[in-house]
Formats: sequence, C-alpha cells, structure tokens
Amino acid sequence: MVATAIARIVVQATLHDKQAITTKAKKLDMPVSELMRRGAFAYATDEADQELGALADAAKGAADRAGSAIDDAMAFIAASNKRIVSMESAAVKPVKATTRAGF
Repeated sequence: MVATAIARIVVQATLHDKQAITTKAKKLDMPVSELMRRGAFAYATDEADQELGALADAAKGAADRAGSAIDDAMAFIAASNKRIVSMESAAVKPVKATTRAGF
C-alpha cells in the first residue's frame, strides 16, 4: 500500500536552512518532504528521555519490591512447612506391640 499525501504542512526556514535541507535531501536521494517527515518522527527531546528513564527506574523499583515480597513469602512457606512437619512428628505416637497369649 502506497501512502499518498493528503495535507500540506508549511515550515518556515531561513534561506540558508532551506538550502541545507534541500542539499541533504538530494544527497540522500529523497524528496524534501520525506526527509522532513523522517526527521520529525525521529525527533526526541531530552525531556522524553528523562521521563523514560524515570519510568524505567520506577519499574525496576517495583520489580525489586516484588522480588523481595516473593522471597519473604517463600521464607514464610518454608518455616510453615517446617512447623507442620514438627507438629505431625509430635502427633504420631509409636504403636506398642501387644501380644495376647496364644496369638
């Protein structure tokens, strides 16, 4: 599917900037409009990078807290299992062998 332009965006530029953009487009063998679109879509601000960094830090913190909670839960389960084994061992009384005469 080939995209066709349906809207025009006018960009103000100095004569020097226009010449530099036109030269770059020719060097890359593409229309100026394609160069401008690619440049606009590729543009990212430092602010966006900082926001992404903050989100990554928050995600790492959440993952660290989740890992810690899992470790705590596993330790609790292990201690609980140990208590259960201990209680079960204490509840089992040895069966005394009784013998009746003649049997």
